[in-house]
Amino acid sequence: MDLIVVGAGAAGLFAAVTAAENGLKVMIIERNNRIGKKLAITGKGRCNVTNASSPEDILKNIPRNSRFLFSSIYGFTPENTMAFFERNGCPLKVERGNRVFPVSDKSADIISVFSRLLKQHRIQVVEARVTGLLHKNRKLIGVQTDHGNYHAFSVLLATGGASYPLTGSTGDGYRIAMEVGHTVCEPSGSLVPLNSSAECGKLQGLSLRNTELRLVDKKGKVVFKDFGELLFTHFGLSGPMALSASAHLKAGQEYRILLDLKPALDEAKLDGRFLRDFECYSNRSMENALADLYPHSMIPVILEKAGIPLELRAHSLTKIQRRELLRVTKNFELPVHGTRPVEEAIITRGGINVKEIDPKTMESRLLSGLYFAGEIIDCDAYTGGYNLQIAWSTAYAAAIGCSERLKQDYE
Repeated sequence: MDLIVVGAGAAGLFAAVTAAENGLKVMIIERNNRIGKKLAITGKGRCNVTNASSPEDILKNIPRNSRFLFSSIYGFTPENTMAFFERNGCPLKVERGNRVFPVSDKSADIISVFSRLLKQHRIQVVEARVTGLLHKNRKLIGVQTDHGNYHAFSVLLATGGASYPLTGSTGDGYRIAMEVGHTVCEPSGSLVPLNSSAECGKLQGLSLRNTELRLVDKKGKVVFKDFGELLFTHFGLSGPMALSASAHLKAGQEYRILLDLKPALDEAKLDGRFLRDFECYSNRSMENALADLYPHSMIPVILEKAGIPLELRAHSLTKIQRRELLRVTKNFELPVHGTRPVEEAIITRGGINVKEIDPKTMESRLLSGLYFAGEIIDCDAYTGGYNLQIAWSTAYAAAIGCSERLKQDYE
């Protein structure tokens, strides 16, 4: 066997197909009884396959080790990704934020592409759990599994991270790599919901759109800013903006979220809106006078933060109280009490130290013939298709690197 791919997720499947297309004999070893288990739930089952942006923009949306990915992202771009799926019978569409999905909105269609290609290229998929690597004189020769040993000239670890363990991402790849000398940057959750205050529980189920979010550190510095959607939950915050904000949290540091609930209005225009509404609803309670401005469930929380009684009549609101209401609207503050467990994260932050991987070929610098691709590497990006693009690009680099190395050995 020329190449054994460990893991039948996005990176593993694409690497296997690419290597086979370049003439290699490939086997996949997967612990699950079906391929693409995590792909099936990606993008809420719709599979956000990439982001239709330039390589430069893709790299700007990778806050961790983007420089390491420069060669692979430019080597296999989002345009290449889209062309691959469309020529293999899966038409795609581009939605808001340049997110790319199958026209069918079904991740099953992405998995079907790989199922057909595995059969077409006669790539065997073995159901087993890889427990270690076989190597001799610092050269890789195969893998150990719970069903016996398999020999190959090269092995690609594409086992994923530590998120969604029920899909098979249990961190096995980290342990296997560490046993041959690799170091692992401690895995934690990224693109993971945020724990916050009890106020969020009062707003549970409320979804905000067209809202501005700022993540602020203890010194008041804005470390992340975004505009879009947010979801309140019983534990805190979820939704695209909260997930992206989580990628910027550093362990042991304090953060808070500031929401601008009316980003389209500056303070002067918002104050004018207040005056018009309060004149129109002068005899109503403040709880009812704000009905045109905020979601119903949010009004009591906003008034409490502003120190304004719910039953106060709009005509009795003082200028000082109105200024406080303005401040809360433009700076709705919520503390951040860390993140949900890594098991609830969409992806994993941390993984194999990129200093130990050749960025052009994804080959290990420590063990000849060992390659890495996808989430197992210490790189992660924002939500929006960027992380799957990392998977496709690193898988392509690894498959081509492995192919060229074997060709040189044969020559």
